[in-house]
Amino acid sequence: LPRANQFWYKYTYMEEMLGNIAAARQIFERWMEWEPEEQAWFSYIKMELRYKEVPRARQIYERFVMVHPEVKNWIRYARFEQHHGSIPSSRDVYARAMDFFGDDNLDEQLFVSFARFEEQQKEYERSRVIYKYALDRLPKENSQEIFKYFSQFEKRFGDRRGIESIVVSKRRFQYEEEVKANPSNYDAWFDLLRLVEEDDDLDAIRDVYERAIANVPPSPEKRHWRRYIYLWVYYALFEELVAKDPERTRQVYRTCLQYIPHKKFTFAKIWLMFAEFEIRQRDIAAARRILGNAVGRCPKDKLFHGYIELELQLREFDRCRTLYGKFLEFAPTNCTSWVKFAELESLLGDSDRARGIYELAVDQPLLDMPEVLWKAYIDFEVSQDEKDNARKLYDRMLQRTQHVKVWLSLARFETAESVTRARDVYRRAEKALRSAEGDVEERVLILEKWKEFEDEQGDESSRADVAKRLPKKIKKRRAVTLEDGTQGGWEEFHTYIFPEDEDSAPNLKLLQMAHLWKKQQDD
Repeated sequence: LPRANQFWYKYTYMEEMLGNIAAARQIFERWMEWEPEEQAWFSYIKMELRYKEVPRARQIYERFVMVHPEVKNWIRYARFEQHHGSIPSSRDVYARAMDFFGDDNLDEQLFVSFARFEEQQKEYERSRVIYKYALDRLPKENSQEIFKYFSQFEKRFGDRRGIESIVVSKRRFQYEEEVKANPSNYDAWFDLLRLVEEDDDLDAIRDVYERAIANVPPSPEKRHWRRYIYLWVYYALFEELVAKDPERTRQVYRTCLQYIPHKKFTFAKIWLMFAEFEIRQRDIAAARRILGNAVGRCPKDKLFHGYIELELQLREFDRCRTLYGKFLEFAPTNCTSWVKFAELESLLGDSDRARGIYELAVDQPLLDMPEVLWKAYIDFEVSQDEKDNARKLYDRMLQRTQHVKVWLSLARFETAESVTRARDVYRRAEKALRSAEGDVEERVLILEKWKEFEDEQGDESSRADVAKRLPKKIKKRRAVTLEDGTQGGWEEFHTYIFPEDEDSAPNLKLLQMAHLWKKQQDD
């Protein structure tokens, strides 16, 4: 019955009770030849320890860890040696266990036990080396306990730098897991890169950048590329400012531009940064080639502005004129570009050319911000002391629009020149807005500004003239219709009654008298 463990237990127990230790030992040896379960070995070891036979127990442990080579049994063997005061032997058992399992089968618990053993012996440097060795060798997902015990160890025996190193390692593990789960999580890549850059290991930093930029967005929509493109931006800045490698920086920019689908969209920031980099390398021709290629392949407002700004800094004004011409061919509705072109000519002292540009601009059939353009044109004529030209421009504007802001601007302009002219502008504005039957609020605004003007500049007669034009503010009620078409009750609102409206409303005076009578009754 070689596999009947209960038989062997009783047999060895009987011989030990009879005091026949040699026979009990012989029975155990016969049993061990069958390589029984772990508990049988422990029983044999305990018997030897009961009779202080430590060397024999050690020999049994040596055979035991070969028959049952689990990590927990090696740890028991090492603790046995430690318990019996043989520290070098215990250390040797741990070292043999690591050699036995090799790099492919290392276990977290073995490292933790070994490190804590060295910590108990006050061998703190040894313990630290074991923890770091484990973190470098073990997969991140199998090293949570190592992180926990290493953190506790550094808090007790380490310095601030060691503690920070542990925290950084743990955070790096978290970010690695995030990018592994979702390679398109660019925010996690940014966090990982910030951690890696703190180590000043150029090759490791480059490796992370290369891994990050390999995750090209699958969608050709620009909104999916906005975060991704900043990986290239930071990569290029790292190569230029940290690694100080101009050739690699240049290659990063070129590769980035190859990835971008310029026929669908582009990133002006990359083109401009590439050109600015070449300028810092004192290669103006290369910068011009880059920007020329950019505006030729994928023209954008920002690219034109950047190219023009470069030529302005280089004082190449003829090139600026050429670029503005191409820009306005590409975007003739862009009022800001027209204004800047004209301002450039004005700064160069060519007023006729600036005036010609403004004229071309205001004659465009479609403009994105015409009010900005007209204001700039008028300010230009005023700066040239051409007040009559400015008045003509205001008249041309009023032929196109009767907006209240235009009238107010003209009134302010005339106020600085002539009170009579300004008063005439207010009178014309009030008449035009009244005949246009547009927004009542605009007409009220003109009258209020006119009244303020007369309070400052006018006399009694002019003030009276404005006062008789001012409307009365009254409160009315109207029915409220809900979204489903049903009646939602009544709401109050304010409106204005002008003097000419009172003459056309015979019931208004009767209504006013009724309100007056009611008020007298309440009093």
